[in-house]
Amino acid sequence: MTPSDAPPASPTWFEHWRTAASTRLGEPVLPSTDEEVWRYSPIADLDLSAWTAPTTIDGAGVPAGALAVLETIEAPAAVIVVRNGFVVHHELAAVWGEKGVFVGPIVDAPAAAAPQELLGSVAADGPDVFATINDVTVVDPLLVWVPAGVSVDQPIVIIDWIDAADVIVAPRLVVRLGANAEAKVLEWHGSDDVAAFVTSLVELDLAHAARLGFGSVQQRGPRIWQVASQVSRVAADATLDSAQVALGADYGRTRTDCRLVGRGATGNLRAVYFGVGSQTLDFRTFQQHAAPDTTSNLMFKGVVDDHSRSVYTGLIKVEKDARGTNAYQTNRNIKLSEHAWAESVPNLEIETNDVRCSHASTVGPIDEDQRFYLESRGVRTDVAERLIVAGFFDEVLEEFPVPGVVPLIAAAIEDRLDRRSED
Repeated sequence: MTPSDAPPASPTWFEHWRTAASTRLGEPVLPSTDEEVWRYSPIADLDLSAWTAPTTIDGAGVPAGALAVLETIEAPAAVIVVRNGFVVHHELAAVWGEKGVFVGPIVDAPAAAAPQELLGSVAADGPDVFATINDVTVVDPLLVWVPAGVSVDQPIVIIDWIDAADVIVAPRLVVRLGANAEAKVLEWHGSDDVAAFVTSLVELDLAHAARLGFGSVQQRGPRIWQVASQVSRVAADATLDSAQVALGADYGRTRTDCRLVGRGATGNLRAVYFGVGSQTLDFRTFQQHAAPDTTSNLMFKGVVDDHSRSVYTGLIKVEKDARGTNAYQTNRNIKLSEHAWAESVPNLEIETNDVRCSHASTVGPIDEDQRFYLESRGVRTDVAERLIVAGFFDEVLEEFPVPGVVPLIAAAIEDRLDRRSED
């Protein structure tokens, strides 16, 4: 396909699906900070009329920034590159195709994957209006489909890149693992230095005893607003390991809904974030225990510098049928500047007995005892602070599902610390 070509026509079922979403959306009504889940956010500054959805592919091929990410990953099982909302490259190693794995645009999925049933099956109408906007705006929704019993031991890589200005882009990803299937998926959100609005939606669907490692990296440019949702459904004895990294965007928000719907289901949720300049990095999490003997463990760790802000609000909800729940929620924040600001609000809602639940949050400067310990052994103050911050993030990064990109993440964190040392 050549630059500026119109994309091929979508199948009838997909057009009907989008039309129904458009009817459901009507004239969008944006949320306000009066709603708890949007409190502390700059949502009042958003003007949807400032953005236009692209209707043609503007630029073909894989952007240079995406290539730089791909070069760090050895022998991926599959690669998809999305540019300004349109798939411009996708490949799947033959060995996995022969085992029935599908990775690509959902409209091209085989009948065995039941794409018409999968799209929207986890998110339903979505957690907020932006999910419905995604339904209406998405051009090339993606599907990762791993059949029952198949274990994919190489990473599946999805790169979502934006280099068009003044556009609204709606990335959409559905990951479905069959019973006893296993996979590791990386979703990398990058961009050039352009102004854009992104409403991203990920649906993770794990059948009985499936195991998914899902890593998401948000490193957008400084003029992008991104409002994202990740919604998961974890069946009996299945395990979701989800890790997020947020370093970019002017306003970068992710809402994470982890629904443990089968006995023995497990959801491990981790994140690291580092705000600089005037960024706002915003996280809302919901750990929903709807079945007995389920476990969730959340660890979000962030650093804010300059005049940046971070927001974390989380809810552990244990429903009446979820006896034997184990649920933990921890949010730790370090302020490197007196002008930076971090909000942390964990919550519990428990509707049954025989559960173990806890939450904890901290916001403060670098620990003086740690810094003194290093300084007393001859380490300069600026070096001591770098070591403390790096160690602060290690707990999460050491467990990142696709370790090949961790050096890129570490380098981006080092760049922020380098810039601070030069100021």
